[in-house]
Amino acid sequence: MSPVPSRTTAEIATQPATWRQAKQSVQRFAPALPQRGERVAVVGCGTSWFMAQAYAELRESGGHGETHAFAASEFPWSRRYDRIVAISRSGTTTEVLELLHRVRDAVPATPTTAITADPETPVMAAADAVVVLDFADEESVVQTRFATTVLALLRAHLEAEGALPAGVHPLDRAVLDAERALELPLDPAVVAAEQFTFLGAGWTCGLALEAALKMREAANAWTEAYPAMEYRHGPIAITAPGRVAWMFGELPTGLAEDVRRVGGLLVADSGEGDSGGDGSLDPLAALILAQRLAVALAEVRGYDPDRPRNLTRSVVLEPSDA
Repeated sequence: MSPVPSRTTAEIATQPATWRQAKQSVQRFAPALPQRGERVAVVGCGTSWFMAQAYAELRESGGHGETHAFAASEFPWSRRYDRIVAISRSGTTTEVLELLHRVRDAVPATPTTAITADPETPVMAAADAVVVLDFADEESVVQTRFATTVLALLRAHLEAEGALPAGVHPLDRAVLDAERALELPLDPAVVAAEQFTFLGAGWTCGLALEAALKMREAANAWTEAYPAMEYRHGPIAITAPGRVAWMFGELPTGLAEDVRRVGGLLVADSGEGDSGGDGSLDPLAALILAQRLAVALAEVRGYDPDRPRNLTRSVVLEPSDA
């Protein structure tokens, strides 16, 4: 009898369906999302912050409007924005709620939008407008499908507005690639690796950061993440046989040769790596491979990916800790 898959594995497998549903929901949620030309700040914590970074780069580089991403605890209060978008799966994250309350009390107040998975949490009353992706909610402590579904929704909105940056695929292509990413075998050499450096460029820097976080959360793995062109400026020193360099998106010229020169194993969405693909994958779909790797590595190392060490589903701080 086959073992029962972890809850995290089951939720990872639903992502093509939740991305499709996100695209179908764009028209309904569009009034709450950033409008063309608005100066926007996107905030979140942990995984939500990394999705905010990816979206900010997509939106601004696609010409939809100036966009900045911040950890909620590090919001620059001296700046002025036309809208603040807060991402919080649980709707209970202390730093996000405190930011929204402070914005509401400010004069003049800035319009706020919250994107959440739970319609019965405090964020519903804290934001001016709320996008509820309850179909992408998850039981797992480690975020997978909610985070990617938020980015799928925001990406689909840019697509509907004619503001996808050059070279970024329509979401339908990403969905098909996600289905493929669920079926691709994981290279045993990658699963057996002792260290992982995730790389990105532009909007995929946020994906690289998120991949590294998933590996740390689920498997307590030694992972790092950098912009791809920064790899030669120090991070390459850690690459060696038995260690992986994983690129989200197109490889910079010469990077593959540099990884191989120092004995590293290269994984690349473009299909140019030593492992990890049978042709080009959309970078968001390639994140599913990293999620699957995190679960596989956790299981190999004897960890329960559904019960990660030292983590809870939401960070709710006592007033003295905030």
